[in-house]
Amino acid sequence: MTDDAQETRGLTPEQLQAEITRIAVPDTIESPFGTFEFFDGVPRPESVSKMYDALDLMRGIDVFLNAVPGASLVALRRGLRSVGITSPRVIGYTDPCANSKGLGLTPNTETTYGTTFLDLKAWGPTVIEAPADSLCVVDDFWFRYVADMGIAGPDRGKGGKYLFLPPGYEGEVPDGYFVHRTPTFTNWVVLRALGGVPAMKTTKIYPLSEAEDPTPNEWVDWAECVFNSIHANDFSFYEEVDDVVQEEPVEALDPERAGQLAAIGIVKGRPFAPDERMRKILSEAARIGAGMSRAISYAPRDPDAVLYGSWRNVFVGGSYEFLRDGARLLDARTQFHYIATVITPAMAHAQVGAGSAYAYTVHDADGEVLDGGRTYRLHVDPNPPAKNFWAVDLYDTQTRSLIQVPSTIWPALASNSGTVQQNEDGSHDLYFGPKAPEGKESNWVETIPGKSWFPLFRLYGPLEPWFDQTWKLNEFELVG
Repeated sequence: MTDDAQETRGLTPEQLQAEITRIAVPDTIESPFGTFEFFDGVPRPESVSKMYDALDLMRGIDVFLNAVPGASLVALRRGLRSVGITSPRVIGYTDPCANSKGLGLTPNTETTYGTTFLDLKAWGPTVIEAPADSLCVVDDFWFRYVADMGIAGPDRGKGGKYLFLPPGYEGEVPDGYFVHRTPTFTNWVVLRALGGVPAMKTTKIYPLSEAEDPTPNEWVDWAECVFNSIHANDFSFYEEVDDVVQEEPVEALDPERAGQLAAIGIVKGRPFAPDERMRKILSEAARIGAGMSRAISYAPRDPDAVLYGSWRNVFVGGSYEFLRDGARLLDARTQFHYIATVITPAMAHAQVGAGSAYAYTVHDADGEVLDGGRTYRLHVDPNPPAKNFWAVDLYDTQTRSLIQVPSTIWPALASNSGTVQQNEDGSHDLYFGPKAPEGKESNWVETIPGKSWFPLFRLYGPLEPWFDQTWKLNEFELVG
């Protein structure tokens, strides 16, 4: 090797200094959390505590955004227990349908609901006999999909026996069941029977050990009950998440999210008892996380969240696991779980003529937030692409529950109600505001001055024009 070649190997003194500058930190860093000071790369003592406060705040926010699914089901179970749905033996239902008296995430007012929670730790293997002509779902306690039953399930709506096995189950598995293994002991059961309450009450839930002679189920109509089933937006959110962690196996949660939880003191087998400093930080993190969740939900920035105009998709990416190109869509998961419930492939990727399709908005035609003190018209063009029917339900932007107004406990308009007036050309003009326009009472839903609201437009059995967008929703237009 020549002397000239040796001289060109490696870095020059100037290049080395540039590299050191690139990998070093300055003595002072200005940040949104304050000024961080260092001595030759070593944090000064007063900055160490400041940076850990910042790190704990960031992790607290991350936990809020990523653990909403678990907290949501803890709150839902607590709400159902408060009205008497205290074991898998007890099945709650709505007669005839959900209404605005209780607080729950975006229920519809058009179908009869049934619900309970499985407790596989207490019962062991558990059987659900699904009703015929039903749409039923089971999700685990971290709000992940376990099974469809009924029309979207393997029984294809004929009715069938489903067996749910707890984590780690190694016993015998009998024949004659559609078998599902679930990673959590607690599982949420959602029942929707097209035949209404009589069909709903053909459902049976019992331990496998009672297969020969099941104890009858008890039924609780919670439609008229006042209760809250929505997770907290303050410090107690983290206590809700801790409930899931303490109840379920370590293996039930992926290491990444488990690590986030552990970083703020939520660890299975250990009491969650943050000191005064950490409690203050987590209280702030919950408020910031809740605010960010509302930005993600009401003004999502993912282009796939935009249906068209101001209308948004509830499920982004068409994946019930919130996956796209091998990556988890973190914002999409938060967006869905902050305003909605029930995870199933049938909702995430609706089929032509089957299931249901959804769209929502919080803005009018001018891009302004919908105001309960003003009156709006939604013109629904002729031939809405719904095999069964379409409906518009109104929700409170704070609670994400059905809006509570004096005039009705069913704040919705539906094409199958028999009361909504149709125009001569087959279109509909729907009105939303504090007072009904004269002669339009049957096509009107009341709103509240001083509050906002948002609609969910649902098509039951969406048809091809919805998917290829040859039929589109119009914007909310101000009246007057």
